[in-house]
Amino acid sequence: MTEFVFVKSSYSGGDAGQQCVEVARNDPGAVAVRDSKDVNGSILRLTPTTWTAFTAHVGAV
Repeated sequence: MTEFVFVKSSYSGGDAGQQCVEVARNDPGAVAVRDSKDVNGSILRLTPTTWTAFTAHVGAV
């Protein structure tokens, strides 16, 4: 399994207490999402197709 390389959202501020997610898209078979405040916590793994559908839905709201 590829080690995920997480990137924080460009919409995230620099304050440590802010709510933010980090996304890793360096593995062609998965998109990983985690809480930026809990980097050792759970990782949500999605298929690229599911991630695309999710971001399209969020962008439409």
